[in-house]
Amino acid sequence: MADNDSISKGLSPETANRSAAERVAQVSRHIGPASSPQPEDQAPSGSGSAPQNGSRRRSRTRGTNTKDDGDGQLPADHSDILGQLDTLRKMAATPDPTHRGYVRQKQSGKLWVRERVDQLLDKGSFAEVGSVSGEVTWQQTGPVSEKPVAFTPSNNVQGFGKLNGRKIVFTADDFTLRAGHADGAIAAKTVYIEKLALALQLPIIKLVDGSSGGGSVTTIRQEGWSYVPPMDTFGHVVKQLNAGIPNLGAVLGPAIGLGAARVVACHFSVMAADVGALFNAGPKVVAGATFEEGLGLQDLGGPAMHATNGSIDNLAANEVECFHQLRTVLGYLPNSGTQLPPVLEITDDPIDRLSPELRSVIPRRRERMYDPRKIITTVVDRGSFFEIGSLWGTTAIVGLARIGGKPVGIVSLNCEVNAGALDALGSQKIKRHLKFLDIFNIPAVQFADVPGYAIGTVAERTATMRHGVDLAATYYTTTIPIFSVIVRRVYGVAGGIMVDSRDPHARVAWPSGEWGSLPLDGGIEVGHSHELKQIAKEHGEEAMRRRYKELEDEYRRLQNPVRTANAFGIEEVIDPAVTRRVLAEWVSHMYEVMLPQRVQQRIAGVLRPQFV
Repeated sequence: MADNDSISKGLSPETANRSAAERVAQVSRHIGPASSPQPEDQAPSGSGSAPQNGSRRRSRTRGTNTKDDGDGQLPADHSDILGQLDTLRKMAATPDPTHRGYVRQKQSGKLWVRERVDQLLDKGSFAEVGSVSGEVTWQQTGPVSEKPVAFTPSNNVQGFGKLNGRKIVFTADDFTLRAGHADGAIAAKTVYIEKLALALQLPIIKLVDGSSGGGSVTTIRQEGWSYVPPMDTFGHVVKQLNAGIPNLGAVLGPAIGLGAARVVACHFSVMAADVGALFNAGPKVVAGATFEEGLGLQDLGGPAMHATNGSIDNLAANEVECFHQLRTVLGYLPNSGTQLPPVLEITDDPIDRLSPELRSVIPRRRERMYDPRKIITTVVDRGSFFEIGSLWGTTAIVGLARIGGKPVGIVSLNCEVNAGALDALGSQKIKRHLKFLDIFNIPAVQFADVPGYAIGTVAERTATMRHGVDLAATYYTTTIPIFSVIVRRVYGVAGGIMVDSRDPHARVAWPSGEWGSLPLDGGIEVGHSHELKQIAKEHGEEAMRRRYKELEDEYRRLQNPVRTANAFGIEEVIDPAVTRRVLAEWVSHMYEVMLPQRVQQRIAGVLRPQFV
């Protein structure tokens, strides 16, 4: 029957009854169970599947076409929208082999951005954020319906994934579009992913290939005005770095301007030797500003430049090795500074393993060199040493390793370069590594053989003492536990700051240890200058040399490390063969007692280490 309200509006009973019946049927269609759809009308999956033949899908309920309230024939299950999403995602994930940017990418020997993502991440773990951001050309197909017919995605791919089971966020440049320039992306995307890493306390991986600061002059013409360069991301990056949220980057092509800054600012960076380059501005801009013409990308900022000056930590043979190094470094690090580093179960390398070969690794003749890396790899868990910065600051050796499955930082001097004397770059390298360990709660193990700071005109010209004092400040302001094994020399200020910066000391010496204010070579001439000159004047050079030898033998005898232990100037002299066991006991105590306390202090804000 018609309702009284319809009749009161002047409708005939028949018309009113028909109107009421249509409304009831409409409500029934929305709340009633849908009939089983035919195969071609099945609802799309959660990821959105494209309609067959590009046609718009029409949902059915009880076998009747669904009509939207006056909006045209739009499906109730929103399959049209899901289909649009699916179409755009497929467009973004399918490269155009004729596109000049894609052709250039392949001719350069580089992987396409989505190939990189597939090779970096664990299989099936990729979850994109901003998957359909970009410029779309739409074609209207009805009064309120449309479909995408062309799509230029943002030249930045980012989202969630996993590395060896660890959840991460990542961002990757697409050099095939606008050469990776930031103005070819949606600006909010990279800012968002930086914020997300900080908010969720997840490691962030950056694959950099271009991403300058949007710096094409054509942007001025396009927008009609020129902007003051914004730096929306760097505040978040600094917070990440100091919060101990791993920030790891790889240079997989030309990293220009902002792109260069983004990767250099990481906790750890690696460059692909075959395709990587990094610079403030490209060859054409350089030629116009400095008149240095004819420079290629590799000449201006390739591995020979930046893997040897410390701008980039490590060098990799190619992109695949870059991904391997990123996975390896992340394996030593916690998700944030309020967590402990991840510990592995080690069953094939006992912590009490003896190493008799270490008893003879240091030559008795002090003038002879030895391989310091052999000491490191013998003491730590087999195959666990990962060196950082092997091509720069070569007077020092730093890296990561495990002892009993527990991550430790490694610091050593390199007697094979400049006799181990610590130069400016070596000081910078150790300083950066100590801050790295401090921010990630990783205890440090040092193998000390320090003849002192580098000397001579080159050392003075490169400000060795200034950088040495900066290093001293870092030793005394970082709070990460340090255990020192004195394997040979500890002389002067450089030696003192390395092994005397913690109170009480955690250190031992090998029988080959020797120490003092100055090495005997040169020190005897200074300390006995008048006596030796007088002998030479009165009795000749030969008599002076005999007296020098007598003094040298006396000092060598008095430098016996046992005498220092007698005076408790060194806490213990140990058999080198048991070094691993001694270190393993200390490392275990750090992880069982000291580091958990440190983490609580980080959480409470009592301890605030800074990487930058």
